[in-house]
Amino acid sequence: MEKKCLDCGRIIRGRTDKKFCSDQCRNNYNNRLNRNTNNYIRNVHGLLRKNRRIIADLYNDGKTRVHKDALFALGYNFSFFTHIIESTGGEIFHYCFEYGYCETEDDFLELKENSRYLDYQ
Repeated sequence: MEKKCLDCGRIIRGRTDKKFCSDQCRNNYNNRLNRNTNNYIRNVHGLLRKNRRIIADLYNDGKTRVHKDALFALGYNFSFFTHIIESTGGEIFHYCFEYGYCETEDDFLELKENSRYLDYQ
């Protein structure tokens, strides 16, 4: 019995345990299998990069305190961040890579750059 390629259906020649007729068919097949997972990861990473860019732009423009609505208006998504750090003073900072913010009681955000991550550049 002849084996057929899992991607294109052509007859496979060569080793008995081959599943694909070429590297292109193997890549096509695996890309099709992983498409949904890869799209989800790509979308989340895009949101994280956008959030980082928004905070970085504001921070690098000299702003260390902004209203929460200003970030929201720029497209910041508060559901996506990379990590949370609690300071020794009990303040909770939400970080998106090396840039983060701490919420204050009056709906303002204190922006901060975590210089610890700059050593990896």
